[in-house]
Amino acid sequence: MLQVHPFPPLFNAQSKVLILGSFPSVKSRESRFFYGHPQNRFWKIMAALTGYAVPQTIEEKTALILDNHFALWDSIGSCSIEGSSDSSIRDVVPNDLRIILEGAPIERIYCNGAASLKYYRRYNEPVLGRQAVLLPSSSPANAAWSLERLIDAWRVIL
Repeated sequence: MLQVHPFPPLFNAQSKVLILGSFPSVKSRESRFFYGHPQNRFWKIMAALTGYAVPQTIEEKTALILDNHFALWDSIGSCSIEGSSDSSIRDVVPNDLRIILEGAPIERIYCNGAASLKYYRRYNEPVLGRQAVLLPSSSPANAAWSLERLIDAWRVIL
């Protein structure tokens, strides 16, 4: 079923590090905010790296991201997807990341998981001419990585 990305990018004029997912999960689409699935470890990772408490509300999550000069969005703007399965993604239309890159001094781009990097490299990198770095996925589907290993690997964003 064709899904359109339901919320805008999160960034401000001080954002220096862009973190891209692939496409919002069902739970994220329902909550209309990034990493809405309670088992996704993204917010625990970000809290551990920044010294913040694990944010619970959209306002707390927004503050954690913006206060620490991060930006969030996804590589894909619309696609056909079954549930939240990255492997089912078809009919991709990328997000136009120039919105962020023209509005913030982004120094580095990271992709949260292989699907995000795959679609970034296919659709965004040729347009932007900027490389992204792969981070291990914070998704609960990436069960091979413990929270501690993820936090360690994600330190590169600091």
